[in-house]
Amino acid sequence: MATPVMHPGTARQRIRLDEHLPTDHRLSTVYRIGAGLMGLLLIAFGILGLTNNIGFFDTGGDQVVGLNTNGALSVLSICVGALLLVGMLIGGNFASTLNMTLGVLFILNGFLNLGLLQTDYNFLAFKIQNVLFSFVVGLLLMTFGMYGRVGSALPHDNPYWRARHPGHATSSPDQQGQPGQPGQQGQQGQQASTAPRPPREAG
Repeated sequence: MATPVMHPGTARQRIRLDEHLPTDHRLSTVYRIGAGLMGLLLIAFGILGLTNNIGFFDTGGDQVVGLNTNGALSVLSICVGALLLVGMLIGGNFASTLNMTLGVLFILNGFLNLGLLQTDYNFLAFKIQNVLFSFVVGLLLMTFGMYGRVGSALPHDNPYWRARHPGHATSSPDQQGQPGQPGQQGQQGQQASTAPRPPREAG
């Protein structure tokens, strides 16, 4: 089960997935796969861009697998891809948070560079296909990162559901019906009051 870590003076919990449990293991596997695939894709794109010996801040750029690039974008892609591979190796909640964070940054980067197209400030040599690629990668990363973490109908064995409902997560059916609990004492008292009384002898 995921271990919620409480911090003094705050109600926030940090989730640690226990990969020995089926649900936690499945979630961590999805996070690892998402980070690994996107990381390898970005590293491959960056390496191909560097092999073309394009200028570092060449705003004209050059085509690599249908995308425009230059030296700066190639190096940046390799760095982000390497960070995603680190997330794949760590797995767990770290990989999930990393996927979501980078996904949001990719989408914001797409909007930013969309406004810089055809300007002298287009230092990453973006074109419209790069903007669309940034949106797609961002959405994929966010989807992988939010899997099993965001939703209104998460199963009760989900580690994130347990962290958001600590009272339900710590109670178990075995605790119900234990002697000394108010609910059971009330039931026992009610049963005693409704039990038939023996008839009195006529004197």
